[in-house]
Amino acid sequence: MSIADRLATGVKATLGANLLYSAANGVLMIVLARYLLTPDAFGLLHYALSIIASVAILGTLGLPSAAARYVTEFSETAPERVRYVVRFALGGIVVLSITVGTALTVAGPQIATRLNDPALAPLLVLGVGYVVTNALYSTFNRLFQSVNRVDWSARLKTVSGVARLLGAVGFVLAGFGAAGALGGYLVGFGLAAALGAVVFYRRSYAQFPPSGDVGSGLRRRILEYSVPLTATRGANILYQRVDTFLVGSLLGPAAVGYYTIARQVSEFGAIPANSVGYTISPTVGEQYASEDLARARRVYEMSLRHILLLYVPGAVGLVLVARPTVTQLFGSQYTGAVPVLQVMAGFMLVTAINKVTSDGLDFLGRARERAIAKVVTAVVNVGLNVVLITTVGVVGAAIATVITFSAYTLTNVYIIHDELDLDVRGLGRLLVGVTAITAVMAGVVRLLVPLVSGIVSLLLVVGVGVVVWGVLATLGGLLDVERIRTVLS
Repeated sequence: MSIADRLATGVKATLGANLLYSAANGVLMIVLARYLLTPDAFGLLHYALSIIASVAILGTLGLPSAAARYVTEFSETAPERVRYVVRFALGGIVVLSITVGTALTVAGPQIATRLNDPALAPLLVLGVGYVVTNALYSTFNRLFQSVNRVDWSARLKTVSGVARLLGAVGFVLAGFGAAGALGGYLVGFGLAAALGAVVFYRRSYAQFPPSGDVGSGLRRRILEYSVPLTATRGANILYQRVDTFLVGSLLGPAAVGYYTIARQVSEFGAIPANSVGYTISPTVGEQYASEDLARARRVYEMSLRHILLLYVPGAVGLVLVARPTVTQLFGSQYTGAVPVLQVMAGFMLVTAINKVTSDGLDFLGRARERAIAKVVTAVVNVGLNVVLITTVGVVGAAIATVITFSAYTLTNVYIIHDELDLDVRGLGRLLVGVTAITAVMAGVVRLLVPLVSGIVSLLLVVGVGVVVWGVLATLGGLLDVERIRTVLS
């Protein structure tokens, strides 16, 4: 299979899975927020998740990504080492996750007391199940990516999302409240991890030769490479969870609900970018390793061009339809999320750019630089959150996140430019054209937003904006419809 065919297959598989996963997650959020939980209980769930997920990083450190990097390399150069890498990584992850998860469960009641929120205790007690199942799910997801079986990574994500939805709704209806909703996460991760273990063993692990001479120092190399990846993941947790934790600590669970809704909607918009980035990262690494810099550059630039073409107008459109989106989907009790979502539209844009950039740095061997950039900006993010939340409220958390994540994303783009020598002028010309298209589209959408009276009319307004964007992008030569049809067919 050619690189183009493999990329197209991978993008379609991950895009479909991400859509199903996010649709399931979106339905779960709407059902919980609008029908099954009060705003305080909904916020409490995500307050607890911010704590548990922050601790969960210690259950894997950077081992899944480090193992994936060496599996990718050794699959081509020394296949007899692959089984050893997988066994070593899995063994370490099992021990780490059980130890960390047990500690969290035991300490849960004390943590809830320290935070002056006793309602957190029954949720934190479930920490061991969350840490272990999430660790194994994440590991097999990465391992499938490392052997270019992103179709199976996609299937695991689909299983996780659907099982989470069914489990959470079922437990809440059974009367377990927010703790039951958290139990749905355990069900989703657990089923996906079990499926991943069976399929990876049969279809990938068993296909490699038995471990031979793995050479000296391989464990040390894996552990050393996991250090910057651990720092990156830790910083990522600071970006993803510490703002939620600070909002809960400083403003209360209801504000967490507003912030969570805004962040989830913006992350839902980044699904296509996540699919592209997840698929191209190992391919860019492969071409770079084989010293075909021109092809690695073309793969990355093609992805970045399409991300800019899609997400610059997408972010502006989200700002314009933020109010009807929140009120129509989640109810008028969540109008506090509207200004947060408008700010988080910028986060959606930089997240999309980062999705096709940051993972590629790991496969290019630039994980250390990426880790430094993320740790620095994550620490700044914490400080900005504290300052802005106390002065601006929940919107301040969104502003802090957008500012610091933009700095991190620009740093990643610079690093990958340093490796691949990107066509900066060409990207600049594209951005000018995209901005012009966005201005026209925004004018049309702004005129139509006051007409929104329900879900159907909201979808129609969004559809009109998409049509205007598509026509202008095609007429301007920025969108190759025939090529897109070929990829999706």
